[in-house]
Amino acid sequence: MAASFGAVFVMLCLLLVKHMFADFYLQTPKMLSGRGEYFHWGRAQHAAVHVAGSIIVFLVFGAPLAFILIVAALEGIIHFNIDFVKASYSDKNQLEPSQAAFWRAAGLDQLMHNLTYVAMVWAWVSFAAA
Repeated sequence: MAASFGAVFVMLCLLLVKHMFADFYLQTPKMLSGRGEYFHWGRAQHAAVHVAGSIIVFLVFGAPLAFILIVAALEGIIHFNIDFVKASYSDKNQLEPSQAAFWRAAGLDQLMHNLTYVAMVWAWVSFAAA
């Protein structure tokens, strides 16, 4: 698919909708517990849900398989680490939803994920779009 303004906009919107579902509807208790540990199987599963959703989006747009695999692997690594940094910071500072610092950390986490999607769309336009 060509990288028209409309295609870019739709791809970004689909990635954001995917993010909303993966972050707020599809997380299991295992994914949410013990997130301050780096090697956390639940966080890996959570990142995999994000990767699967992004793969679907890029397949819909007809991106080449090699591109999809590279971008998906990078997204998984990036998502895993963004979530780890937020969780370890929140655990270290014993942040609770009643504290402003909790929401600043959550907001920064979401911003970093959204900027990851901007980068993924940029990569599609630069390297994979027809």
